[in-house]
Amino acid sequence: MKKYIIFAISFILLFSIFQVLSGMFLTLMYTPNVEEAWNMSGSLSKEVVITSSYSSFLPTLLIAFLSATIAYFIPKKITNNNN
Repeated sequence: MKKYIIFAISFILLFSIFQVLSGMFLTLMYTPNVEEAWNMSGSLSKEVVITSSYSSFLPTLLIAFLSATIAYFIPKKITNNNN
């Protein structure tokens, strides 16, 4: 039971850290095009439609897999150090 608790806590922490770092990286790499946005603003409709232009689940799945892999080895490392 102790190994499961350590695994769960480390997985949640690692997944959260990787999500934040991924968001920071994407924000850092984003370059807005203000001129194009300004030119397109005149032809926009007054109706608001909420959609997602990027709906791929693959990056989240890869981050979760990486977090789970690292979290799997943390309890083994902790229990080996205690013995």
